[in-house]
Amino acid sequence: MARQTPGFTGADLANLLNEAAILAGRNKKQAIGKEELEEASLRVMAGPEKRSRMITPEEKAIIAFHEVGHALVMKSIAKSDPVHKVSVVSRGQALGVTIQLPLKDRYLTSKSELIARMAAAMGGRAAEEIIFGDVTTGAKQDIEYATNVARQMVCEFGMSDRLGLVTLHRKGDGDSLFFSELTAADVDAEVKSLTDAAYRQAYEICEARRATLTRIAEHLQVVETIDGEELDRLLLDETLVPFATVGLPETAESATAPRIAAAEAHDWDEDSSASAHDSETGPPLAAS
Repeated sequence: MARQTPGFTGADLANLLNEAAILAGRNKKQAIGKEELEEASLRVMAGPEKRSRMITPEEKAIIAFHEVGHALVMKSIAKSDPVHKVSVVSRGQALGVTIQLPLKDRYLTSKSELIARMAAAMGGRAAEEIIFGDVTTGAKQDIEYATNVARQMVCEFGMSDRLGLVTLHRKGDGDSLFFSELTAADVDAEVKSLTDAAYRQAYEICEARRATLTRIAEHLQVVETIDGEELDRLLLDETLVPFATVGLPETAESATAPRIAAAEAHDWDEDSSASAHDSETGPPLAAS
């Protein structure tokens, strides 16, 4: 459980155990078991399951390929954290989730790790385009996450070759930018360059492993949830592909927090501000 809850506060852990106790009671158990703790941790990070949400078979296929796209890119990049779970079961605002968990606590994040996170976030959109020849709104939060990471790399971490070792973001005063319009154009161009590169990398990985992507996504549509061990077994059937070396930026969130790449449920009748959730201050959703 300690590995599944990095970055959790005391209140988060208390909430997790309370949820686990409720689940154990509903199942008429005398003690909290591993299954209850696992489900409770997912509830705290991503929200409760919403099996009442009616998903058509066509949408379920898109969600499955989207989530497996994330997982496949994560497994193909050496700097990515291990994949813990892939699911097409709706939770909260997410239509599906792909969860990574770190192997150990970390307090620093390298450029290559940040790039890896961006590429992983773009894996869902790349898989949609490759398989269906079209894209959906499900990648909204993934794109927001990758863009925020790229902007932090450029403006805060000095990880841009073009702009160099400068800070282009002032804390306080509404976190306003304090540089010229010319520099702002350079920042936007550099951010776009980083996100485009991340998408190209994700696309190349999904295209090169298309057969594996299809096989695992079809299996996921049947079982609905795959854990890390089962994903590894499914990947054993494929000819090994060399790992790509990439990197992602350190975000304001805890570097140890579990990252979730999520295909977001898009409700056009609601205010768009209600759909945001993926910052790394809490257990992030991506990724979703």
